[in-house]
Amino acid sequence: MLSKGISYALNGLTGIKVDVEVDIHKGLPKFDIVGLPDTAVKESKERVRSAIKNSGFIFPNKAITVNLAPADLKKEGAYFDLAIALSVIKAEDENFADEKQFVVLGELGLDGKVRSIDGIMPMLISAKRQGYDYFIIPKENEKEASFIDDVCVLAVETLSETVACLKGEKPIEFVKKSLEINSENLNEFSSDLKFVKGQYGAKRALEIAVSGGHNVLMVGSPGSGKTMLAKCIPSIMPDMTKEEILETTQIHSVAGKLAKDKGIISHRPFMTPHHTA
Repeated sequence: MLSKGISYALNGLTGIKVDVEVDIHKGLPKFDIVGLPDTAVKESKERVRSAIKNSGFIFPNKAITVNLAPADLKKEGAYFDLAIALSVIKAEDENFADEKQFVVLGELGLDGKVRSIDGIMPMLISAKRQGYDYFIIPKENEKEASFIDDVCVLAVETLSETVACLKGEKPIEFVKKSLEINSENLNEFSSDLKFVKGQYGAKRALEIAVSGGHNVLMVGSPGSGKTMLAKCIPSIMPDMTKEEILETTQIHSVAGKLAKDKGIISHRPFMTPHHTA
């Protein structure tokens, strides 16, 4: 029995479509994953096996082959766990339907819990550009996905919940959109120049440098406030446009530095590399 699903991989900030094909047939029990998988992807067969069993489903005692296409693209990470598990279940269940052709993303725990992954936003944006409108993602990535317009996102917590939704046993509730990037969605500044006492000359120099796009060099004894003033620079910079916010958020999402409860990066990042870098 053959079943298919759709997932996505990351190449920088670009999502690449990955077709998940599962073939189950009679033979000596085995579970093989092909399609240039890395170690994390190869290990997914153990996560998938345990997640299916611990979610109350019967894992087929047959020969299972999973193909991740295109075969020449190296597959990395645990993005495909949920898609593989759903394809295995779908191959054995005639009542399982995926009429909306969901793009499925998510890592599985041994207990069937769907865990968050990095890079949700760039993958959803890339898939949307390629014509896909329906997505299944981890519940923990819900906030991040809510800022993408014109997509239908189902955020799930467990494998059993996902199957129940796709089989019509549970109503599908799509993520509510945060169409407006307002003050409730924005990350607060950790340091703000308006709270700095004194240092009037240094503050004026920073304001001039920021408004004109100039470089600035601060010299002073240790503890005089140079680093503190530098950390306050984002608080006096112009507000980011929506395009800049989405691009910055995608970078933080891929790097795994995006707070799950915030969803977006709304102010210009401040980096402090060591002077020897």
